[in-house]
This record gives sequence, structure tokens and C-alpha cells, in this order.
Amino acid sequence: MKHKEEITFQTLAENDEIQIGYSDNDIVIIDSIQMFTKISEAHVAMNAVIICLDGKVQGIINGHTIELHKNQIAIIPENMTITDVMISPNFESKGLFLTTRILQSFLRDQMSVWNSVMYIHRLNVITLEDDAIQFYNYFYHMITVAINKFQNNPFQSEVVHSLLRAAILAFCGSIKRNLPTADFISETNMANMHFQRFLELLNNKGVRHRTVNAYANELCISPKYFSYVCKKCSGKTANEWIRERILEEIRYYLQQTDLSNKEICNHIDFPNTSFFGKYVKEHFGMTPKELRKTNSCK
Repeated sequence: MKHKEEITFQTLAENDEIQIGYSDNDIVIIDSIQMFTKISEAHVAMNAVIICLDGKVQGIINGHTIELHKNQIAIIPENMTITDVMISPNFESKGLFLTTRILQSFLRDQMSVWNSVMYIHRLNVITLEDDAIQFYNYFYHMITVAINKFQNNPFQSEVVHSLLRAAILAFCGSIKRNLPTADFISETNMANMHFQRFLELLNNKGVRHRTVNAYANELCISPKYFSYVCKKCSGKTANEWIRERILEEIRYYLQQTDLSNKEICNHIDFPNTSFFGKYVKEHFGMTPKELRKTNSCK
């Protein structure tokens, strides 16, 4: 019987069906993810990079169906919910899970590439060319050696982090090279810098029901200019960005947790349950109670 799964550092560490190659407070490297053959829904609380070695897996991320085949990489930003997971019997994969903190540390000024790909282009699946496959196989072998042979080395984590940073930078460089340069956020453009900061606030500080004015104040710009920035950089308004993230969070709490409406309101900063109920009805076309019942796994 398939079930839903909350994927965090703790659940990964406690699952006996997972082969963990390496883990620390910011990174988990998984050598086998056969656990996914038993789940139909998963809420991924970390950034995930999944490499398909054989077979295929299919699922829905925020209403968009994705398929992952051999020699493809799936990139999933943190706090995404994957539903309707279906996996072929011969599916084999490896996974890398990272906190946003370590990802920012790895990418530094190139974090804008990751944000652009994830939140603007929503490019969740990348196909690797033969030379790239060979390149990353070398990296995986080096990381495996660092993990297995450097266990007593006081700098083991620094060595592993350095190798991972190099691999992720190379990966982001490949992605950037294959997309129009104009689509990426330029650090020299003030409007794009504000939008970059907005994405960080929206995705890294916990999802909250906040107004356009609240975000504009935190960015130290006017609400009117903030709206212009979002539309110019992404084609979507600030309200649309905020609403999408709030709706993702509401759907998750109602369908995958037993939290009461009041507890959910406290998590997302809604003023009261009455306002929350009206908001859910307006955007989902049903009450919170009805939305809970649409989850067949509950």
C-alpha cells in the first residue's frame, strides 16, 4: 500500500531502506532511493537533485507532470510536494539533498542561476549528454573515495563539500549555457537584484501570508516599483508569486497533516480561521474540510 512521506534529514536518517553514503547538518547523499517505490506522495523539505540510473519515475509537482528517465536529473527546490508518484520496477537512482543555506554557500553569486531555473523557468528535469555523464561519474567516484577513505580525516567534510560545490557549479553552468542569457537575473541590474532578493525571502524564510507592501518594505522599495520588478523579471505579478506559494503551503497542511485550521493559520500568519476559510473557498472552490477530503491517502 502506497503512502505519503515527509522527506527531511530526520526521515532519511531513520529509514532503514535508504543507503546513506554521507550526511551532515546540511547534506545527505543517498546511494539508493528504493523507498520511493512505496509512496505516492512526498513533501520534500530540502533541495533535491535526483539522478536516474535506470528505469523511470513519474510524478506531479505543483500541478505539472514530470517524467525522469535514465541519464536525466530531476531538480526539486525545497518545500515542494510531489504527488501521483509512479515508478518502473527497474528504477534505480541516487540522490543529493541540501539545505538552502549550504546551496547558497556553494553557489554564492551564481545562486541567481538556480533561482531562475527553479522559480521562473521551472525546469525540473535535465537530460545529460554522454560527456556530462562521464564527467559526473568521475565526480561521484572521487566523492565516494573521500567518504570511504577519509573517515578519520579531520577535513573530510570540507573535502566532500568542495567536490560537491565544484559539481554543482559545473551543473549550473551547463544549465545557464543552454538557456537564453537574457532570461537570467543579472547582478548588475537593480531591478533583477531586487527580484532575486524577493525570491530568497519568499522561499527561504518560511511561507507566510504577507502582503505586497510587506515584501516591498523589507526590500526597501515602493510597492509600485516592487510590482514592476516582478512583472519585468518573471512575467508574473508579486501577488501571483505570493499567492502560489501560499496555496502550495495550504494544500500541504490540509492534505498531508492533521493540523487544525487554527494551527495552520498560526503557521501561515492568517488573522483568523474565518478569513482562512474564505481564502481557501475563493481559491480552491471548496472549504478547508472539503479540501482535506480530496486527499485519497488520508
